[in-house]
Amino acid sequence: MLKKLFFLSLISISSVVFSQNQSRQKLMDFLDSLNVHHKVMGSFAFAYKDQPTFLKVIGFSDAEKQKNANMNTQYRIGSISKTFTAVLIMKAIEDKKLSLNTKLSDFYPEIENANKISIEQLLQHRTGIHNLTDDKEYWTYNTKPQTESSLISIIKKYKSDFNPGIKYEYSNSNYILLGYILEKVYHTTYAQLIQNKIARPLKLTLTEVGGKIDASKNQAFSYNYEGGKYDTWEETDMSIPIGAGNLISTPTELLKFIIGLENGKVITKTSLKEMKNYIDNYGFGLTKVPFGESWGFGHNGGIDQFRSVLYYFPDLKVAISFITNQSSFDNNDISIKMIKAALGQNFEIPKFNDVVVSKDILKKYEGNYKTKDFPLDIKIFVENGQLKAQATGQGAFSLEAVSENEFKFDMAGIKIKFNAEINTMDFSQGSSKFTFKKQ
Repeated sequence: MLKKLFFLSLISISSVVFSQNQSRQKLMDFLDSLNVHHKVMGSFAFAYKDQPTFLKVIGFSDAEKQKNANMNTQYRIGSISKTFTAVLIMKAIEDKKLSLNTKLSDFYPEIENANKISIEQLLQHRTGIHNLTDDKEYWTYNTKPQTESSLISIIKKYKSDFNPGIKYEYSNSNYILLGYILEKVYHTTYAQLIQNKIARPLKLTLTEVGGKIDASKNQAFSYNYEGGKYDTWEETDMSIPIGAGNLISTPTELLKFIIGLENGKVITKTSLKEMKNYIDNYGFGLTKVPFGESWGFGHNGGIDQFRSVLYYFPDLKVAISFITNQSSFDNNDISIKMIKAALGQNFEIPKFNDVVVSKDILKKYEGNYKTKDFPLDIKIFVENGQLKAQATGQGAFSLEAVSENEFKFDMAGIKIKFNAEINTMDFSQGSSKFTFKKQ
């Protein structure tokens, strides 16, 4: 349902400075190239000096009907919803309805360690409450409507992963609970709180709690591109994520939200400062994001095949946001190029070579690969003419051919080289490198 956080890689900033018009045109060319090669569909925006100065929309909102997305198309934003939830919690603290020390036991005493878990620990993922989306059982109910009672029953049946407060471990369960706590203290729905306390003050008309995707309302479906076509992805029922990821929005409205947040238009600047109390690079619904010598804040998200990013860099006065409804490209790379474009800096556009490998050769690579240096096995198989990989207990992903025996999965930075003559596979992800043996 909702993906875990990743951080922008620390990079050196180029000394080559383009004009802003040049860099923005280059960003448009880059995004067009991604779309032409079926790497990405979605909407992209950034602001410079707190003013929106770039917008680009590519691809379909409804591929079956060949309907193009536009600037007002709504997308599911996944875990960026957590930032909204954290803001509502800070608003509840300002309204004297909660404190950071309020215990979970005030609301759900039946959850293990509830009397030891504080609102602050829920906000910072330091509770030990098991992440319900990590369990295989989740995929048996994720498309079906759930109630507060059914979700609490699921959460409480899991044993704690660790004692509260001792470490950070991302868990959607924390923010599902925060969403319900907000409803209890305000005696209204989470959806109404989003409208009353965030959307209306900031004049956001396209940011709201989502439901079943409705193409007639200019809402985008999400897709996997494979075998030369877009396959519609199943929809998570939005009764499940609540405060962890049930919002829909647009990149331009997300920019308004984070700029308004920075400028004290939603909660006080004192409250925002508390939200930026980072431990293990995570604050209250915010992650700390590096770019060169600068540090920004924000969140990213993923739900179904939607991926989203929202970052603001106060010292650079740059905010970026994008939401994709189909992607096999690295969001980290897109984020860096968008920040550079906002600052008028140069960057390289990757070249995409459409390498075709025969099915007979692909079949030679099929099998189960193991290594004592990596805890998971990796299964390689061919499906609908496409080479795929699947680690134990994980979802399968498609591999793109770089050459006859070299493949990659850009979204996760994975590279694989097959050595068919000796039945091995060289696997790398970032600085990690392993050699797997075909069984």
